Amino acid sequence: MPSFDIVSEVSIQEIDNAVNQAQKELASRYDFKGKKYDLVLDKQKCEMKLTADSETHVIAMADIINSKLLKRGIDLVSLDVDKIKPVGGMMMSQSIKVKQGLETDVAKKITKTIKDSKLKVDTQIQDKQIRVTGKKIDDLQEVISLLKEKQQELKIPMQFVNMKN
Repeated sequence: MPSFDIVSEVSIQEIDNAVNQAQKELASRYDFKGKKYDLVLDKQKCEMKLTADSETHVIAMADIINSKLLKRGIDLVSLDVDKIKPVGGMMMSQSIKVKQGLETDVAKKITKTIKDSKLKVDTQIQDKQIRVTGKKIDDLQEVISLLKEKQQELKIPMQFVNMKN
């Protein structure tokens, strides 16, 4: 039976590349000369930590990292941005987590959207992805096009992988 999986994954390598580009840009910017700042990526936790000596510098760092992520094709909706907090020693910090996989409530919304479309397919939530199966490949392709249209509404980047006939 034909099937495919709906996932929401972000390439950590692309994020690492964007962080490296941002670090290079920060090193060459005049408004960061002589200032204390740090931009670190924890690949295991999928989290970026921005630290600087003022809130405006943290905001500027976040803008730079966001522009680098966009240039690399990473949707900013997949980021979970915390508030800027003081960390002591006159330093401010902000952490940005990268969402990996579909959260349960989002997976349920996607499943409901597919069921409401009345297409003859079955959906099954499996951990952080959704498996969609159907008798006809055309039905599966209709599901993909439907979800691409609804992607802005659902506010989550989705990829469609493991298409099997």
